Amino acid sequence: MTINNEVESAVGTAHPLDPLSRAEISRAVAILKEGPAAAESFRFGSVELREPGKAELRAGAAVAREADAVLIDRASGAAFEAVVDLDGGLVSSWTQLAKGVQPPFMLDEFDECEVNCKKDPRVIEALAKRGLTDLDLVCFEPWSVGWFGEDAQGRRLMRALVFVRDEPDDSPYAHPIENLVVIYDLSSGQVARIEDNEAIPVPAARGNYLPKYVGEARTDLKPISITQPEGASFTVTGNHVRWADWSFRVGFTPREGLVLHQLKFRDQGVDRPVINRASLAEMVVPYGDPAPVQAKKNAFDSGEYNIGNMANSLTLGCDCTGEIKYFDGITTDSLGNPLTIENAICMHEEDDSILWKHFDFREGTAETRRNRKLVISFIATVANYEYAFYWHLFLDGSIEFLVKATGILSTAGQHPDQKSPYGQTLNNDGLYGPIHQHIFNVRMDFEVDGVNNSVYEVDTVIPEHNPTFTAFKAVDRLLETEQAAIRKADTSKHRFWKIVNHAKKNIVDEPVAYRLIPDNAITLAADDRAHVSQRAQFARNNLWVTPYTRDERFPAGEYPNQSTGGDGLPAWTQADRNIVDQDLVVWYTFGMHHVVRLEDWPVMPRQNIGFMLEPHGFFNQNPTLNLPTETTTTDTGHCSTGK
Repeated sequence: MTINNEVESAVGTAHPLDPLSRAEISRAVAILKEGPAAAESFRFGSVELREPGKAELRAGAAVAREADAVLIDRASGAAFEAVVDLDGGLVSSWTQLAKGVQPPFMLDEFDECEVNCKKDPRVIEALAKRGLTDLDLVCFEPWSVGWFGEDAQGRRLMRALVFVRDEPDDSPYAHPIENLVVIYDLSSGQVARIEDNEAIPVPAARGNYLPKYVGEARTDLKPISITQPEGASFTVTGNHVRWADWSFRVGFTPREGLVLHQLKFRDQGVDRPVINRASLAEMVVPYGDPAPVQAKKNAFDSGEYNIGNMANSLTLGCDCTGEIKYFDGITTDSLGNPLTIENAICMHEEDDSILWKHFDFREGTAETRRNRKLVISFIATVANYEYAFYWHLFLDGSIEFLVKATGILSTAGQHPDQKSPYGQTLNNDGLYGPIHQHIFNVRMDFEVDGVNNSVYEVDTVIPEHNPTFTAFKAVDRLLETEQAAIRKADTSKHRFWKIVNHAKKNIVDEPVAYRLIPDNAITLAADDRAHVSQRAQFARNNLWVTPYTRDERFPAGEYPNQSTGGDGLPAWTQADRNIVDQDLVVWYTFGMHHVVRLEDWPVMPRQNIGFMLEPHGFFNQNPTLNLPTETTTTDTGHCSTGK
């Protein structure tokens, strides 16, 4: 069931943090086209809300609606940033970016690359040498080119991998055309060059998953019905949500997708802030296979591809179940026309097993309270992979960020009588899945019970004086500067990090806090000298902490596409700024180290990757004692259905 709540639809009633409406995007584009972007050659990489300053929002002052826009002049290859004052109807800032800076790809550039690759005589000849003449069955999959020491000379490039189908709905990933790569120049609209190495026989065995290929579905699974007869427990006004003790605002950007603003938890009638803004800030997918095609695969799916633009329109009963509230994602195409991704964000409640329980064997009684969580999610398709991103809010104040990775492997070809040591052989016909990583970075602008916070690293240690040999204790260490806060997880020390507010104390006179539990705390496996290591230095460590600065938004820098590296967190933290009792941003890096298995083919069962935030002395006691019991107790003290 889909839920419709009160909607703030008029531009004039929009909250300062609400994403731009279609009308506002059209107005911003019109203002730009009437001004510095009048030429037909301009393309719009993104048009999104310029979020107001935090000080303005806290002061409750009137805030102007502004748009941030990134544009490319296809005639000159130059890129520009603009700020548009929507209320004043003018371009308040117009900045040309440095030569060679490349904004993320626009959606129609992917189509352009494939269409024009198929027209190039050199490409047609290279395919014909491999016996491939039906271009309708050939698939060109554009990847970012990255940077490997070669100057792009200001050109905006794509790197197209090549696959082929046996028939229109056959999976092309079963048939990679290994050692053939097409470099496409978006600046000129032409193929720049072809990398044509040893021709390896194209794997012929199929790898399909559609029902027509798989056969009849099993019939022994009985339906599970998820119902809420009295409706959902949340209320939605525009983009503002209240659920249980939580309140927050839902946002959406082309680059990040789902954004959560102003997360607060109501405690004893007071809405206490926890996180001001939280989002997926970047991800990188580096491959560990040194083969010619595979060695250069290292996509930044957020900063190079604008993963929000790739959000799916979610479907009731498939992507989400239960009492659902959808939010649309509004973005723009390259011509500046507003583009609505319907049902881009899904929100619903889920049962989550027991929250707490105790059976008093002396009295023969039991008390059990069930947990539930609010799920806010979006799913993006990035070529072969699907990434489903979930924020879970729990009744006890805990927060979980979860990524569910599924979709299809980016495959490679080898001689049928060989087995690459850098991947899993998937069949006996020359197909394998290279080893790789999916590394994510989440940016969290914390406000734990107020603006000024600090971060402690907490390790469990064995004390020197340990006469019983059984002693161990948790020891806090204050991280005082940015450099001191560049940290890795350490399971041998049971390490976690606390974000505290020294100005607010709990019942035992300790600072209120939340703790970050570093699950799935992988880091880049590539050598420090690798080009991807230079470009994704954020992924070499799990924790970074910076004082809040409005322009420090993305861990690999504002424009990682074709960048040479060093931008973002490694550059900002060189200043080694004070991070004690400051307005802080915490950046957490985690991910999936994907050693491919046979079971990942032909379509991958979802893999869960994520981390938890838990209150740590934020409350004076368990905040869920007032939860209702939904069961009765039998004379043996155990729960019954109450029917």
